[in-house]
Amino acid sequence: MEYGKLEREIRIDAAPEIVFDVVSRPEHLKSWWSDDASFEPTPGSVGELVWGDRAGVEAITVVDVDPPRRFAIRWVAADGQVPDADNSLLITFELEPSGDGTILRLTETGWREKGWEAAVLEEAFRDHERGWDLFLPKLQSYAASVVAR
Repeated sequence: MEYGKLEREIRIDAAPEIVFDVVSRPEHLKSWWSDDASFEPTPGSVGELVWGDRAGVEAITVVDVDPPRRFAIRWVAADGQVPDADNSLLITFELEPSGDGTILRLTETGWREKGWEAAVLEEAFRDHERGWDLFLPKLQSYAASVVAR
């Protein structure tokens, strides 16, 4: 396996505008991904995602905000570093209208650029695959519930 790009695609029963809010606003991220989140959904904003009682904290940098089509962040930089193009992974959520719903395409890139040895790269990639396989169905259910409110 190449471990160059992690890709997932799901259909969500919610309009792109709703899905965009769900993937780009901290108050929504806390309902399907992290336990806490703090950032402004504007390019260049630096913030963090938190899991557990701050057991897992990831700095993030917002890279691209194009409502309701695309939202991208950088994360997984070394401790104490602000995620940027030279030291982190890039997550991009691309949204496309599909009938009365949305096709969400997630890509996570930058794996090779991290410079990890092969075993570390493979384990990190597989860990993220498992993570997205867990969190994307939560996003799918949560976004549909936002529409129903």
